Amino acid sequence: MGKCEQCIIRQFNSLKSLTKEELIRISGCKTTKTIKKGEIIFEEGENINGIFCVKDGICKLSKLSANGKDQIVKLVVKGDLLGQRSLVGEESANLSAVALNDMEVCFIPKHEIMNDLQQNSKFSFDVLQQMAKDLKESDDIIVNMAQKSVKQRLAETLIYVYNHFGNNDEGFLDVILSREDYANIVGTATESAIRILSQLKKEGLISTSGKQIKIEDLKGLERIE
Repeated sequence: MGKCEQCIIRQFNSLKSLTKEELIRISGCKTTKTIKKGEIIFEEGENINGIFCVKDGICKLSKLSANGKDQIVKLVVKGDLLGQRSLVGEESANLSAVALNDMEVCFIPKHEIMNDLQQNSKFSFDVLQQMAKDLKESDDIIVNMAQKSVKQRLAETLIYVYNHFGNNDEGFLDVILSREDYANIVGTATESAIRILSQLKKEGLISTSGKQIKIEDLKGLERIE
C-alpha cells in the first residue's frame, strides 16, 4: 500500500496542506480500493463517513431527478477528493458517484479528517477554497442550462472532455462516454444528444467510430451558439 506522504496525487487536492506527520498518521488508517467500470462508489443518501482520494480513473457525480433521470453534475478525475462536502456539512451524500472506467481510490475515515480540519487551519482553508470553487461551477451550470442551447452545451462538454483528458493515440477523446452520459451532462434526452452529435458530424466538427469521438474542428465547436 502506498504512503500518503510519498504520493504525488495528493499535490492536486487539499491533502497537500497536511503536515508530514498528519499524512503518516492518515496513511496508517486509509484503505485503498479498486473500483471497476460501472461500479457505484457511493449512492445519493448514503452516509459516506469519510473522504475518497481518486488515485486513478474517472467517475461521474450525478443526482436522480423526480422523473427518474440522472443529471450528471461533475466528472471527477485523478487527484480529486470525493465526499468532503458531506463530511463538513455532516450530512448524507447529495450525489451518487459511479466509475466511468477502472479506478483506484483511497478511503480516509471521517474521524481522521475531522481531527485535521480542526487542528490544521491551512488544510481547513484549502478545503473551504475547493468547496467555493465547486459552488461557483454549480452556479455556472445553472446559468448555462437556462441561457445556452443544447447544441452549445454539448459542444462545450466535448471541449471540456478534450481539455481535461486529451486524446488517445488514435486522436479520439481519451475518455469514452456513452451517448446517455453526454445527454445527462447537458440535461437533454438521449435521442436529442444523438441527433446533435450527428449534426456536428455532418458539419465536419467531429467524427466518430462506435462510441469514440474525435474533435476535427475545435475552433468551430467553440463558435457554436
